[in-house]
Amino acid sequence: MDAPDRGALMLVRFIGLSLMGVTLVNLVLYWVVAQHNHTGMTIFSCVLKSIPAVIGVILLVKARAVAGWISDQLGE
Repeated sequence: MDAPDRGALMLVRFIGLSLMGVTLVNLVLYWVVAQHNHTGMTIFSCVLKSIPAVIGVILLVKARAVAGWISDQLGE
């Protein structure tokens, strides 16, 4: 694997982990605000806020294929 492919793979992995981190921060902040306002957390809001984490997991699973696609697009 040459340097551009490794760079694309590292970029895809970083984006996937970043999406998962953003989701974690969103859910924690939602919980803190719900505790502060003495309101309940709804399942729908939690599922909606978890969508970036699902996308991040998919990116991590398919990282090599997505990195190959990015390398091909940038190579043309």
